[in-house]
Amino acid sequence: MTTYALRRLLHAGPLLLCVVVLNFTLVHLAPGDPIESLVGEFPAPDAYVQEMQRKFGLDQPLHIQLWLYIKSVLQGDLGFSFYYRQPVLTVILERVPATLQLMVPALLFSSLFGVALGVLAARKPYSAADNAISAFAMLGYCLPVFWLGQMLMLVFSIQLGWLPSQGVQSLGTQLQGLAALRDRLAHLVLPVLALSIRHLAINVRIMRSSVLEVSYEDYITLARSKGLDEKKVVSRHMLPNALLPVVTIIGLDVGFLFTGSVLVETVFGWPGVGRLMYESILKRDYPVLMGTFLITTVLVVVTNLVVDLVYLWLDPRVTYGRKK
Repeated sequence: MTTYALRRLLHAGPLLLCVVVLNFTLVHLAPGDPIESLVGEFPAPDAYVQEMQRKFGLDQPLHIQLWLYIKSVLQGDLGFSFYYRQPVLTVILERVPATLQLMVPALLFSSLFGVALGVLAARKPYSAADNAISAFAMLGYCLPVFWLGQMLMLVFSIQLGWLPSQGVQSLGTQLQGLAALRDRLAHLVLPVLALSIRHLAINVRIMRSSVLEVSYEDYITLARSKGLDEKKVVSRHMLPNALLPVVTIIGLDVGFLFTGSVLVETVFGWPGVGRLMYESILKRDYPVLMGTFLITTVLVVVTNLVVDLVYLWLDPRVTYGRKK
């Protein structure tokens, strides 16, 4: 397993290089001028504009800029933010904790409840519970994230006044201890719900189909014919095999939740990486935009590696090239 993991990490090198080149090309081909965004609507002297272009290397030909960027990335330097006037890595790392506060609960909620509801629906196909869960999953899959976020805010914040709608904590208060923790948890509820409902719906559908498919396998029939308790049949024989496709989906969810929170963070005023990406697009802050893309790619590559290792643990028949 260690050899396989190291081999996968080595294979990720060329992939990340391609992503760096592609990100750089797409971002620089997009319309807009970062210096104009930096200067604003007020006209600036040509000398100042030229000085800013020289300072950020924008006066060089595009292929020279690409080469310099690749060299700096290989040295662990993601560049310097035009707008924040800080190293890109510093700007992104300042936003990562807020995104993790949103992403981890959403991932746990959508994964655990998705698996549980999928199993519950598949245990009694076409029953009232199955129909209700399937209808909920279909509805959750179809609802646009930004619309759902606004509706949750309208109902639970504006109409009922139960939960806060903006930010990570209440402003102008000096809460301590449990009061501060309750305040932060209250701010988490709506954005986590908005972010996780669609992924929850997908997990429910995949898990239901997978359990139904596994239920008709010969080894399940054999286990039942041996007189095993139905709970043991489900936990020991059905779930490990039915979880395999869901593990793949959950692995993909990590990347989508990290960057897919752009809309949710914008709607709820959440100061995470998704909102940083949105702001960087508006401000034409190319280094920050490319840095967030690159870090997201690294996260997806590492997550896929972890998913493959989990596959190996769940299903010993998977060898990844080893001859058994």
